[in-house]
Amino acid sequence: MRNKTKRVALLGVLTSVALVLSYLEAMLPPISTAAPGIKMGLPNIIIVFLLYRFGVKEAATVSFIRVFLVAAFFGGNIMTLAYSTAGAVLSLVLMTLFKKINIFSVVGVSIIGGISHNLGQIMVAIFLFKTVQIGYYMIVLSVTGTLAGIIIGFIGSVLIKKLEKVSF
Repeated sequence: MRNKTKRVALLGVLTSVALVLSYLEAMLPPISTAAPGIKMGLPNIIIVFLLYRFGVKEAATVSFIRVFLVAAFFGGNIMTLAYSTAGAVLSLVLMTLFKKINIFSVVGVSIIGGISHNLGQIMVAIFLFKTVQIGYYMIVLSVTGTLAGIIIGFIGSVLIKKLEKVSF
């Protein structure tokens, strides 16, 4: 029983860290005014860490709780929730798949997560606005998703290694 309680507490703390990272990221100035909506995805450091250190169930739980709380408390709306959920679901599914295939490093899996998160959001936009031309924005988002994925994956892999011997 103690281990289960400890695990739930740890997931609560990591959810809080992901929320703080979301908040900090929202406070940062835009990365580019020419390409709106681009973010680093700092909370995904926690998701990548959880995926490798605990598993998909824990990563999904924290990811979806974070997405919901950000939409609910940080000025989001139903559209924010739709875009974020689509990105989170596609990202998590593909990261899990490519982690399981075991041909990419943590950084490679994170890059897949960054690009697929953007793709999920673009798919929602195409559906809502009924125009595939929005898909051209994936060219820009693929580049930025790759760069963000490299940074997030590197930080995540450092965390995974540094906390390898810590029992949770």
